[in-house]
Amino acid sequence: MTDSAEKPSRYSSRGSARLHVALVEPEIPATTGNIARICAATFTPLHLVGRLGFRTDDKAVKRAGLDYWSEVEILYHLNVAALYEAMPGNRFLYFTTKAERAYTAVRYEPGDCLVFGSETRGLPEALLRENWDRCLTIPMPNREVRSLNLATSVGIVLYEALRQLG
Repeated sequence: MTDSAEKPSRYSSRGSARLHVALVEPEIPATTGNIARICAATFTPLHLVGRLGFRTDDKAVKRAGLDYWSEVEILYHLNVAALYEAMPGNRFLYFTTKAERAYTAVRYEPGDCLVFGSETRGLPEALLRENWDRCLTIPMPNREVRSLNLATSVGIVLYEALRQLG
């Protein structure tokens, strides 16, 4: 698949283009819309990977009221392998409630791709096992809370990475 937005000059001239956010099989349009807004606000490319739980054509985007959708560079990939192929040389960091290492325990680098799973399933177990040394979590002291909203998680991690990179 190809880019749905051609904005290389706008993104390559901005500092946060050093980072990328990838969502693997996102299911909820409003959540993805919130993440797209965070990416638009920070000039961070958003990669949508695999089967989406919603449509992203112009009519669907307008109906959802996503008037800033055109402000984010969105790239579509058929699967995780296609994501890797499109970004050779980039480091991929995976976020899951199952990891033991906190998202603040890593030093973020230019080019990092922050990978998040779907709202209900998270990232596939096999993907986590293959990349366990790069799996991170957002600590939640209250064990009664299973997870944070996906858009909240992306915002927390992306802004920490931006903070570190200055």
